[in-house]
Amino acid sequence: MAAVTEIADATAVKPPRARRPLSARLRAGALPYLLLLPAVLFELLVHIVPMLVGIFISFKQLTEFFIRDWGAAPYAGLTNYRFALDFHSAVGQQLLSSFWVTCSFSVLTVAVSWLIGLAAALLTQERFRGRGVLRTYFLVPYALPAFAAAITWEFMFQRDTGLVNRLLVDDLHLYHSAPFWLIGHNSFIALVVTAVWRNWPFAFLVVTAGLQNIPGELYEAAAIDGAGEWRRIRSITMPALRPVNQVLLLVLFLWNFNDFNTPFVLFGDVPPPQANLLSLQIYDTSFQNWNFGSGSAMSVLLMLFLLVVTGGYLLLTDRRRKDLG
Repeated sequence: MAAVTEIADATAVKPPRARRPLSARLRAGALPYLLLLPAVLFELLVHIVPMLVGIFISFKQLTEFFIRDWGAAPYAGLTNYRFALDFHSAVGQQLLSSFWVTCSFSVLTVAVSWLIGLAAALLTQERFRGRGVLRTYFLVPYALPAFAAAITWEFMFQRDTGLVNRLLVDDLHLYHSAPFWLIGHNSFIALVVTAVWRNWPFAFLVVTAGLQNIPGELYEAAAIDGAGEWRRIRSITMPALRPVNQVLLLVLFLWNFNDFNTPFVLFGDVPPPQANLLSLQIYDTSFQNWNFGSGSAMSVLLMLFLLVVTGGYLLLTDRRRKDLG
């Protein structure tokens, strides 16, 4: 009898589980999208909408005469783009010169920042007393506001009272007279030094994070096999850091190519030709000459160039990764 009871209990049909109402399921499914909605709205307001407005303005003949009613500015078609790309005109020549200066500045700044950040990360990889304090000091330039850092370097580069000339002329005796750093050819050096000082801690931070993902057993095995320090860096560290470095170099390049704060604080509205970056050239065209249509066209051309560079860089690095894999 007991066996029959157990079989009956086992074969008894369990009552169906109560399903949640449709409204509750919809609310649960919509919750992730509702949480993302504020970020999407802010992204639209801060980036997407201004970008679309800038593209629209680039096709308008918007000057100081239409500031109060910029929607009434006449349609210019591709005139602003032809005006910016006419390298036989004064504006086109200035834009081309700024483009080469910006390319040189970006490549040099990214290379030096990456090398210093990589060296600092490798030096602080092993544990030693005071490593945490040293790492904290390394991140100070990155933590400072951009304007505060640039203003500090502007004072340091002053010809008569700046710390740079006092060190180079009075202490190290590398110059017979105090050079000018904020005008002439030295302005490019001053710009690169300031940008490197601000950027290398970010490279150090990213590379340090990448080093934490490399297993220590690889270094121990290499040391047992007799590999020296340089061989371990070349055969283990650099290949493992390749994905991190690919993203890091691209981000640094985009940041420096669009940099406006550093040159504007150092040189003001009228930078020397040797340090006239594209961002300052666009600012001068838009807000000094009151030609917002041409300035917007230059901005769109800059955006297209960076999109092409980014796409080509990603395709090249992806192909190299597949070849190595």
